[in-house]
Amino acid sequence: MKKFFLLLAALSMALGLVACSSNDKEQSEQNEATVTKVDTKKELVKFYMDLGNKINAKDTDLNAYMAKATKEDAKPEELPTVEDQAKASESAAAVATELNNIQIPAELKDQKTDLEAALKDYAASYQMKADELKKETPVLDAGDDSFAQGEEKLGKVYESVKLLPPSLGKQVN
Repeated sequence: MKKFFLLLAALSMALGLVACSSNDKEQSEQNEATVTKVDTKKELVKFYMDLGNKINAKDTDLNAYMAKATKEDAKPEELPTVEDQAKASESAAAVATELNNIQIPAELKDQKTDLEAALKDYAASYQMKADELKKETPVLDAGDDSFAQGEEKLGKVYESVKLLPPSLGKQVN
């Protein structure tokens, strides 16, 4: 009888270990899936921050021009000069070139197509501004519209991974 109880105890312990190990495996797989999602979110945030930093490194003269050009009740001496306008055009062209050279990180391969489309709109926006600033009286509305399209596309990428859509316009202006 003792052998029977010993065998029964050993069998129940073995079943218990098997049950626990399968739960651990399932939990481990769930944790790995969660880590993958977190890494994608982390990489998207990093990509966004790098994007803003690259633009900010090149758009100083454009921002200075825009601040002067949009200042309400500006005195004539406070308005942008032809030199300011030329520098702004060069600045915008430099940003467009920088945006065209950005590579999407391998960790964001699932979002690559959408991110490239957003970058294309941002680059087009800055190129339109650069071209328009070469004119005597520039109108930057088309560039602003293209930038807004890029914002919308970038926002959809972030929403697809359950992140709030960022506003690159707030970071770079």
